[in-house]
Amino acid sequence: MINLQEEQEKKARCLLIGAPNKTDEEPKELISLIDTLGMEVADTIVLSRIEPTPAYGIGTGKAQEIANKAKELNADCIIFDWEIDPTKQRNWEKLTGINVFDRNEVIIRIFAQRAQTKEAVLQVQLAKLTYSLPRLSHMYGNLSRQRGGNYGAKGSGETQLELDRRQIEDKILQLKKELEQVSVNRKTQRKMRERNAQPACSLVGYTNAGKSSLLNALTGADAFVENKLFATLDPTTRKFSLSEASQILLTDTVGFISNLPHTLIDAFRSTLEEAASSDLLLIVVDSGDPNHMQQYNQVQKVLKEINAEKIPSLVVLNKIDTVADNPAAISELENEFPGAIKTCAKDETGFSELISQMTVRLLGELRNFRIPMDRTDLVELARKNGTIEKEEWLEDCVRLEARIPGSIEDGTASTRTLALLLPFVVK
Repeated sequence: MINLQEEQEKKARCLLIGAPNKTDEEPKELISLIDTLGMEVADTIVLSRIEPTPAYGIGTGKAQEIANKAKELNADCIIFDWEIDPTKQRNWEKLTGINVFDRNEVIIRIFAQRAQTKEAVLQVQLAKLTYSLPRLSHMYGNLSRQRGGNYGAKGSGETQLELDRRQIEDKILQLKKELEQVSVNRKTQRKMRERNAQPACSLVGYTNAGKSSLLNALTGADAFVENKLFATLDPTTRKFSLSEASQILLTDTVGFISNLPHTLIDAFRSTLEEAASSDLLLIVVDSGDPNHMQQYNQVQKVLKEINAEKIPSLVVLNKIDTVADNPAAISELENEFPGAIKTCAKDETGFSELISQMTVRLLGELRNFRIPMDRTDLVELARKNGTIEKEEWLEDCVRLEARIPGSIEDGTASTRTLALLLPFVVK
């Protein structure tokens, strides 16, 4: 007798189809995505080329070979490491008799599993519906069946496909309206934070680079951490004291990935705006990942898509403990990312240097000022727009140790406040 519990817990077996590459390597990232989704890789086929054929996107002979391989492996589905259009998806399912989908659908399914808050659930629902709308016809059997028509009435009614399409379009509009309200709420929260004049810093980077671990170690937060892709979807913001006199807001954002579906970028735009509205970005890089440079370039690409590429940034080489015994790897990282901070969230390696750099980038360098008694208005300006570490009122002047945002190059200050205080800097 079949054990029903074992049958239910049995992992779906997937045949993965990798895109052509110079080294014929397996699609490691897709394999990680499949593992995160809780499915089992039956086998992997890396194609030597992709032909622009209308039926399958590859030659019919190769398509039949893949179909035979899937049958031989008793695979439950075939997954492609690139986006396939709805027509080819239907053709593949007719040929193989099993489910066929692409990398984008895998990522969307992972997001659906991970969504916890109402906002994340709304965002994932929108992404799923937007993705599935042109693919409706592969989700049903007899789509020519009609509803609503009676003999002798006007017309025979709408097909099931037409009804479902209209319902999904209505649902998409409803979700967009709800997410617009979420976006408005986020903007209101950001305005309140700006009114409190607290600098904002965001942790951005490739998925599973260790952003949540860094946030927890720095701030004592309890953000969910797991060694899997997209462990967290919702941004987590915590106050963080850079010194006794200054606090900032530190935010952990959703991880990036190569070829992130545009449906997800659009749906999570309000979440990604947290990074776009920051004063400083900490770009977290997984030091131990052999593809760290490609991942960094992908992060830069997504930052450009959300108009955040011009925000000041600092590269953080996280998980440095994974290459501690490999001087060549460390040297390569230093050459690729000059000036980057090496950190490890486990033992807080590099935290003092990281905090020091964050303090300078967000609050400015610590400088001494002697403000004449007839210009005490500048003391108030420094208090309003900077961070005063020490203040001493003397008979002829006010001595300040303060951090004023901005830099001084060739005797010229980059911000208005620093420019007004520049004549009173003690050198």
